[in-house]
Amino acid sequence: MYKKIIAFTAAVVMMVACTTVPITGRRQLNLVSDAQMQSLSYDAYAQFLKENKLSRDAQATAMVKRAGQRIQRAVEQYMAQQGLSQELQGFQWEFNLIEDDQVNAWAMAGGKTVVYTGILPVAQNETGLAVVMGHEIAHAIAKHGNERMSQQLAQQFGGVTLQALAGTQPGTAQNLIMTVYGAGSTLGLLKYGRTQETEADRLGLIFMAMAGYDPAAAIPFWERMEAKAGGQAPPEFLSTHPSAGTRISNLQKFIPEARKYYKK
Repeated sequence: MYKKIIAFTAAVVMMVACTTVPITGRRQLNLVSDAQMQSLSYDAYAQFLKENKLSRDAQATAMVKRAGQRIQRAVEQYMAQQGLSQELQGFQWEFNLIEDDQVNAWAMAGGKTVVYTGILPVAQNETGLAVVMGHEIAHAIAKHGNERMSQQLAQQFGGVTLQALAGTQPGTAQNLIMTVYGAGSTLGLLKYGRTQETEADRLGLIFMAMAGYDPAAAIPFWERMEAKAGGQAPPEFLSTHPSAGTRISNLQKFIPEARKYYKK
C-alpha cells in the first residue's frame, strides 16, 4: 500500500509539474524553477569561461556577438508577441566564442551562449552561424534544459530537488548542468532527444528569420554537419536524434512557416 501511495503521489507531481513549449504546445516535465536553472547556469558558465580560452579572432568574435544579439532581439520580440515576455525574466544574455576545435555550440538557461571556433568552417558565414545559434537558443527558450534536468533528478537522484543537490553536492550539480546542456560534446548539436531537436529546429528557424537571416540556409548547414560527421552517426532507430534525412525533411516543412517572419 505504501509503495502505491508513493507511486500515486509521484504520478500526481509529474502531471502537475509541467510547462508548455512555445509554438508546439507540447507538455513537458519541469520540476525545476527557472530561477534555479538560471542561477546554476550562470555559475557554471562563469566557471567555464575561466577554464577555457576566448578566441582572439576579433572579426569572428564580433560576428558571434552580432548574430547573438540579433537573435536575442528576435526572441524578445517573438515572446512579446505571444504574451510570454515573463518567460525571459532573469535572462542575462551573453555570447562568447571559444578557441577550440570542437564542432559545437550550446546555450544555457538565461541566454548564456557559447560557440566553438571549430564550428565556424561548417557555418561558413554569419547566416550559417545564425542557424546554429538560433537552434541552440531555441533549446533554452523551449526549456529543454529544465526538462532534461528534471529527468536526471528523477532518474539518478531519486527526485531530490535541484536546490538540495546544489546545496549538498555543488560539484555534482555543476557537472550535471554542463551535461544537461551538452557542453563539451565532441561533435556538437547532438545532445537532445528527437522531439527536442525538432522543436529547436522549428523555433530556431523562426528566430533566425525574425533576426533577418534567410531560414533556407538551415538545409545546407545541416548537410555540411552531416558531411562533417563522416557517416559516423548511428541509424535513426538506434539514436535519440533525428537522422540527417529526417531533419532536412522536417526543415523543408518548417521553412514556409519561418518565412512568414523573415525580415531582410
